[in-house]
Amino acid sequence: MPKSLLLVLSLLLGLPLASRASAEELDAIVAVVDEQVILRSELDRALANVRERYKGEPERLPPPAVLERQVLESLIMLKLQVARAQAAGIRIGEGELDQAIAMVANQYRMGIGDLRRALEADGFSWEEYRETLREELMVQRLRQRVIQSRVSVSETEVDILLASDALKRGEVRIAHILIAIPPGSDAETIALARQKAEGVHRLLGEGMDFSAAAIRYSDAQNALEGGVIGWRRFDELPELLANAVAGLEPGQYSPPIRGPAGFHIVKLLEQREPSRQVVREFKVRHILIRENELRSAAAAFDRIRELRARILAGEDFQAVAREASEDDSTRNLGGDLGWVQAQTFGPQFAEVIERLRDGEVSDAFRSESGWHILLREASREVDRTEEYLRAQARDTLRRRKAEEEYELFLRQMRNEAFVEIRLGEAAQQG
Repeated sequence: MPKSLLLVLSLLLGLPLASRASAEELDAIVAVVDEQVILRSELDRALANVRERYKGEPERLPPPAVLERQVLESLIMLKLQVARAQAAGIRIGEGELDQAIAMVANQYRMGIGDLRRALEADGFSWEEYRETLREELMVQRLRQRVIQSRVSVSETEVDILLASDALKRGEVRIAHILIAIPPGSDAETIALARQKAEGVHRLLGEGMDFSAAAIRYSDAQNALEGGVIGWRRFDELPELLANAVAGLEPGQYSPPIRGPAGFHIVKLLEQREPSRQVVREFKVRHILIRENELRSAAAAFDRIRELRARILAGEDFQAVAREASEDDSTRNLGGDLGWVQAQTFGPQFAEVIERLRDGEVSDAFRSESGWHILLREASREVDRTEEYLRAQARDTLRRRKAEEEYELFLRQMRNEAFVEIRLGEAAQQG
């Protein structure tokens, strides 16, 4: 496995990959997090991952002391989340962990054995890699649990969002720089943060690359990704960022904007218009003959072919379905499945439906339920944009609330924790 893939794996997990330390290595403690510690070797490995990522552009990284503090803070938050997950009874069993590792290996078209050998050849411990992945899964499970307990969306909220037309404004890809203001800061601290934000904005005006500025100056968790948030529907953005982006053209960035977490500078990278959701639907009827202890697969096949022959000879499909179909939910409806999209009943049905012409009866085909014949009565193109927008609005509100609630959860957890930083000569608590 090339080093670049090892880096991708570490970024995919959002965690530093652990490597074997020599028996002689003596680790210093760089932070105490409640009852846990972060060792110098852990921090150095995480720093090495970041520096490897930017080895061709080292000038984009912040000064070493700033980078060290950023990376240490991410490790602190990881420790806190894993501890909270454990306290909440979240466990990842060996079977679930094996499945996750298989998915990672499959993503890179490798066998599990190949993945293990490649990691170990590059000096990475397989056991510690498993624990790294286990912790990531625990954090994901914790996030899901927090969101489920804190987030709900009402139909009134959906109606309000739809009335705002925000969903019809398309999608944007943005980046941002955050100059953070710690909770409870006094006026002097806020003024210093404002001055820093204005200074960064001035550097951007003088030609500094936005991504480089984010890496060097931003306090956001995505600073080392150049501040890029990625593609979001306009309505998914927090109101503060949405308002900042509203008046921008691609390539432009906002002045510093004060928000609860600090001062933001937002750049609009790209924008695209929403597309209408036009789908093809089919009016379909079917007849089902099941296999059972008294009827073999061959006998069921013979029976469905006999029914098909009667229909092709002129009998009414609905009448035959009412007489012979063994689908209890549709028999009295003459086999009517209604207007459906081709994939509604799975790929087997989809292939048959799409191959037929309107008014045509299919050949017999088999599913898990038994043997079928289909009648495709009609087809149509339907604009489902409004239904799609409503579902999108509900999803958007849930995602927006989820981000806000989990960020609040993380801030509360960080504020309540005992954290002692032991970088440099002076220890810091907070």
